[in-house]
Amino acid sequence: MTTAKRWTSQLLAFALPALLIAAPAQAIVTTGTPTALHSDTDGDAEADRQAVSREIERFRSSSITISQAMAIAEARHAGARTADVSFDGGSGVPVYRVKTLHNDRIWRHTINAATGELVGGEAALPLTELDHEDRSNLAALGAIRHRLADAVRVAERAASGKAISGGLVRERGRLNFAIVVISGDDLKEVILEPPGARTK
Repeated sequence: MTTAKRWTSQLLAFALPALLIAAPAQAIVTTGTPTALHSDTDGDAEADRQAVSREIERFRSSSITISQAMAIAEARHAGARTADVSFDGGSGVPVYRVKTLHNDRIWRHTINAATGELVGGEAALPLTELDHEDRSNLAALGAIRHRLADAVRVAERAASGKAISGGLVRERGRLNFAIVVISGDDLKEVILEPPGARTK
């Protein structure tokens, strides 16, 4: 079976009762090419598939994991929490792009995926400059006890693979963690709802 045929939109749901105390309550795993990893090639399916394959190969050859990249970024500011992380192998040196929340600011970090070093300093954006929905999501992130790192661990177990990106999404008033995991030749998107995250 070809990789393209394996990237179907089959939906699987996993209840993770053993992990309820330390991690989000439920994982919904979707197999396919998550939107975040589609290339900008105007719908050329073969070009998209090749771009995703190149990104996956660069990710697999990186020595720093997504969890390590989040820890490196969070260590820059005591008490920081990761709101979004993604692998970028598109040009030059592969990096992780990590956004952390600390003291009413979003900090943007670029972490070298081979060495773990910070690339090009860091930038901060006050939360007041974000739109209402983003501020609301980040306020909810600060109010829940679960962290993106917890969601990454659960997603990697549920999808039997390694996370390549993760962040917050809100659908129908529910704040969820969305994690993209590479499992074999498949990309799987895992959606986790942290307990207590239902708002608005």
